[in-house]
Amino acid sequence: MFTLIKNANLYAPAYLGKTDILLCGEKIAHISKTIELNESFCHTIDVQGKIVTPGFIDQHVHITGGGGQQGYASLVPEVTMSELVACGTTTVLGMLGTDGFAKELTTLYAKAKAIDDDGLSAYMLTNYYGLPTKTLMNSVADDLIFIDKVIGCKLAMSDDRSPFPTEQEILRIIHQVRLGGFTSGKGGILHIHLGALPEGIEPLLNIARHYPTLISYLSPTHLIRTEALFMQAVEFGKLGGMIDFSTGGSKFDTPHRCVIRALQAGVPLDRITFSSDGHGGVRRVNPETGEISYRPAPLNLNFKEVVALVNEEGVPLEQAITLITSNPARNLKLRAKGIVAQGADADLCFLAEDLQLTDVIARGKFVMQDGTIVKKGRYEL
Repeated sequence: MFTLIKNANLYAPAYLGKTDILLCGEKIAHISKTIELNESFCHTIDVQGKIVTPGFIDQHVHITGGGGQQGYASLVPEVTMSELVACGTTTVLGMLGTDGFAKELTTLYAKAKAIDDDGLSAYMLTNYYGLPTKTLMNSVADDLIFIDKVIGCKLAMSDDRSPFPTEQEILRIIHQVRLGGFTSGKGGILHIHLGALPEGIEPLLNIARHYPTLISYLSPTHLIRTEALFMQAVEFGKLGGMIDFSTGGSKFDTPHRCVIRALQAGVPLDRITFSSDGHGGVRRVNPETGEISYRPAPLNLNFKEVVALVNEEGVPLEQAITLITSNPARNLKLRAKGIVAQGADADLCFLAEDLQLTDVIARGKFVMQDGTIVKKGRYEL
């Protein structure tokens, strides 16, 4: 089935202006200034100058919910289809966190497949915070090669909940990721949770300096948890690494202001991404009583921070939108995601002039129309 989108104001993410977009099934078949087809041949939609961007990518979501850190009742619930659609997320990377025991890789895999069945695109990481690595098969490389949804490995460092991996242990996991990535054609990444301990990403900086060919496999996140960690992230970005700022987790400053600081320090824009840490457990300390509590990290802040970059910092939309489209797609080596181009996946977000999200197409089908979610999960009310 063909769908012709007429009169889009296209950010692909590069600004292309008035453009027609032809979709065929789950793919973008053609883009051109004008496409004319017989209406009996396709479904035509005139979007009348709405802004159209690639569908948004969230590369850090606890799709099965984060682990509980205050007993069994504190296990975070899983993500719903509506939560993802509501914030324009058409592609999501799911992972485990602290908990690799009550939360299992098999359940994570099933949830990724369920999100696919509902019409979005989901991928996953093997392992959790810990060492030795937990995998679905015999090794990290095996998981990348033989498990369709696995595109990388998770690990934690510089956190009191981490396994305190050494530089050599990190290098050995990168070896597994590279082997699995080569063989499967997926590319592969090692996605690393960063806590607030003073060492920060020093082992990753050492790897970047001494083994520059490995830097594309490193994907550190939560890099604005503290200002000291942010300054290390700036150095890592200037060395050519990707740096990820969590919008929903702990942070010393707003993500959009951190982007501006990183740019001013010399980090190229195409090295920076936003992710939500959605449905991870975010720790809160009551300033009066000292009592610690947890809440699920929100999923809806990535695009809000992009809008803040545009409206508050004056960053052009075609640049700001890359933080949740083409940049994470390149980091995850998802070649058909994050762009609007012939042969790419038919994932699109539609915005009003004031940058309000109005419509979402995922894999060629509307999941939001006129601000209303039209495709929900099976058990959502």
